[in-house]
Amino acid sequence: MTDVRSVDPAVAASPPVGVGPGAAGRGAGLRAGAGAALLPAAGLLVALAAWWLIARLELVHPAALPPPGDVLTAFVDKPAQMLEHTWATMLEILIGFALSAGAGVLIGLSLASSGTVERMFTPLLVAVNAVPKITLGPLLVVALGWGQKPILTMVFLLCFFPIVLSTATGLTTTPADLAELVRSWNASRWQAFRKVRFPAALPQIFVGLKVAMPLAAIGAVIGEFQAGESGLGYVITQYAGVGDTATAWAAIMLVALVSILLYSALLLIERIALPWVRETTSSR
Repeated sequence: MTDVRSVDPAVAASPPVGVGPGAAGRGAGLRAGAGAALLPAAGLLVALAAWWLIARLELVHPAALPPPGDVLTAFVDKPAQMLEHTWATMLEILIGFALSAGAGVLIGLSLASSGTVERMFTPLLVAVNAVPKITLGPLLVVALGWGQKPILTMVFLLCFFPIVLSTATGLTTTPADLAELVRSWNASRWQAFRKVRFPAALPQIFVGLKVAMPLAAIGAVIGEFQAGESGLGYVITQYAGVGDTATAWAAIMLVALVSILLYSALLLIERIALPWVRETTSSR
């Protein structure tokens, strides 16, 4: 006869030893971390393979698009020089981005605080943003001379508008329940801004900052094309002008790498500064 024994439901439902919620969470975290590192690397390998294939089949003339190996050799032949110019460009990106972030947040705050101010100056800001910035390069050189001033101005002009727009949007779209809560507390305007409106606008402000960061790299390179005495944009113009496109492409790749690193740093700052965003929003 078969021996039938009762089993405690709690015991039957319990997971095996070492496979509790903590272990499952750690496993999911490790898999997510591995995916975050491997997927960008896989994308880079696919792009390099496509680049190599295009160069191998000569779908583009080698003078315009040299093979990846030639670009790597160009960097290896002059690493100190390339890194020196990379640092110059990175410094211009950071300074110009910081200036545009500070000014953009202040301008966005002014637009959000007054409907009259918004109606007066929004068309002007849109007009300034619509002007092709590369056409201003020679004028900036005439007005400000050679060196960092016109380059930083170019970075500022490219970066400030998305920061202004995201700041004004974030400050004027405070969730209704939070606004009602502030009114129920009889909070002052400053208290409402400091405790509710500005924190609620920070995710939107970071959207503008993330849009502006790659634009800062573009602005720095454009400025170096026009007025640079150093930097990666200066390297691109100098070496492309003498037919050394491999070195010019090495500088282009360094611009892309700097942009990726700075954007990733901004994402890390956002994650540290706004820990509640990931906890209160759904993930993909």
